[in-house]
Amino acid sequence: MSLTFLEAWRQRDKLRREVRNIRAWLLGIATNVLRNTARSARRHRVAMSRLPPVEPLPDFSDMVVGQLIDSQRLAAAARALNRLKQGEREVFALVVWSDLGYAAAAEALGIPVGTVRSRLSRAREKLRGLVKEELANARAAEPRGGNGHVPDSRATEVRSLQGRSTS
Repeated sequence: MSLTFLEAWRQRDKLRREVRNIRAWLLGIATNVLRNTARSARRHRVAMSRLPPVEPLPDFSDMVVGQLIDSQRLAAAARALNRLKQGEREVFALVVWSDLGYAAAAEALGIPVGTVRSRLSRAREKLRGLVKEELANARAAEPRGGNGHVPDSRATEVRSLQGRSTS
């Protein structure tokens, strides 16, 4: 309807000179506007049908959450690794990360192969427990805001300062 009256406004000079029946004139404009709109929509549909179909984008939120969890686990593993004894850490780094065999690690460290095996076994066992502990500590240190906001430590500090008596 708005297009019809817009077109009628643009052709208002014709109304004064040539139009005898205003109703018929407006209905004619409405018919032409409807035809033009339908033609335009049909052309648009045909043009859109020629385009290749749009492939949906995958939801990457799960990937982002997975990366965050992986980075937390990696940081916890690094902290846990630093808590191992130096000998256990060296054996773990050579055998697990550097992919050396037991004999090559023993030769590099100048210790017997049996010592490499026992240190690696102890290191793996300790790491399992330490990583769980580090992850639990990291979760406990996370802010717990029910409203999604990070708590402001300044408010706590102000309250604690107000509670002190000045002498």
